[in-house]
Amino acid sequence: MRILITGGAGFIGSHLIDRLMNADHDVICLDNFYTGHKRNIQHWLGNPNFELIRHDITEPIRLEIDQIYHLACPASPVHYQYNPVKTVKTNVTGTLNMLGLAKRTKARILLASTSEVYGDPEVHPQTEDYRGNVNPIGPRSCYDEGKRIAETLTFDYHRQNGVDVRVVRIFNTYGTRMLENDGRVVSNFIVQALQGKPLTVYGDGSQTRSFCYVSDLVEGFIRMMNNEEHIGPVNLGNPDEYTILQLAETVRSLTDPSLDINFKPLPQDDPRRRQPDITRAKKWLDWAPTIPLNDGLDKTISYFREHLSEKQG
Repeated sequence: MRILITGGAGFIGSHLIDRLMNADHDVICLDNFYTGHKRNIQHWLGNPNFELIRHDITEPIRLEIDQIYHLACPASPVHYQYNPVKTVKTNVTGTLNMLGLAKRTKARILLASTSEVYGDPEVHPQTEDYRGNVNPIGPRSCYDEGKRIAETLTFDYHRQNGVDVRVVRIFNTYGTRMLENDGRVVSNFIVQALQGKPLTVYGDGSQTRSFCYVSDLVEGFIRMMNNEEHIGPVNLGNPDEYTILQLAETVRSLTDPSLDINFKPLPQDDPRRRQPDITRAKKWLDWAPTIPLNDGLDKTISYFREHLSEKQG
């Protein structure tokens, strides 16, 4: 198949490209390199089945494709809050452009939505029919509300125009090729630990997250895209729940047990608890995460160790 991946040079997109290239598809990577990086896809450049297009999806583009994985959007608070209007445009105009492309080419499109559509949830764990608790005017709303409208557009294109759609909601994901400066908790802790700095925990560290290794997530994407019965939305994430303090202590034990942990005030609208109910993914896709946290953290720490030493090199 000819498969388009928007945001393909990013952390998750590049892992998806690896899987699709290894399965002998023709892959087009579309990225404006705002948070994506050429080094993530360097190994495919020059391969006749791979094409890289530097393009911003807020501008229309004409391509001929069979499937679209629509991942393009900065996903960490540091990056999506840096230019919130651009984040909204990427989610709204960018998604409109991709849905228009899917309509014209009759391609199936998978929207990578997010657990952020649940906001600071009052229901725990979160099922797909929970409608969320989002602050529409808060500093995170450019991303949260942006993804909510992206879902709205996707379902409206499906109902009104018969576009073949799939929607997944991604919970916290980590792994190799994360950006060291993206402000996400896993990369923050690992980079601090490898630099011998105290680990920064916001609040008292009792807030919880679930951490899914990137290869597990990509497997879920591919199963959802190729599922013939269901359009979604489907939660993809690891249902094991950890406090942020537990995560800090785990990273510390895997890197340098002598490090201190510093506590700082909690940012605004930071969700207290986040845990996916993956009953639907298990039932529809026969999918569940397979990589335990310690194994995934080991791989991620090794990646950052190498990456940071190259930068200093």
